[in-house]
Amino acid sequence: MEVFADYLAKIDNPLHQARTEEVLTWVTEQFPSLLPKIAWKQPMFTDHDTYIIGFSVSKQHLAVAPEKAGITQFTDSIVQAGYDHTKLLMRIQWNQPVDYALLEKMIEFNILDKEDCSTFWRE
Repeated sequence: MEVFADYLAKIDNPLHQARTEEVLTWVTEQFPSLLPKIAWKQPMFTDHDTYIIGFSVSKQHLAVAPEKAGITQFTDSIVQAGYDHTKLLMRIQWNQPVDYALLEKMIEFNILDKEDCSTFWRE
């Protein structure tokens, strides 16, 4: 988690900071083979130099970005969880619980789907 320390320190709201740290720690512990890194000033996780999932913080929510394919694959589950989404990310409002089962499925999907991917982003 040291790689995310500076990012987390810049989150002004202590509750948002704690929630973000909780989610990033969970990903690190659940998926120890993924490489945690900061790129484009955001925390993300990669596997064999390909993007798996990224996160960003706003005043209203924690954004989870599993690429368009990840959103498309899980649109129904995202809606059922009560999360708002766009083509590229889902938004977890700060007052909503994190659906870790959904997050786990998204990450597992991307790991398997990008198993043979040789580029950072899907083409």
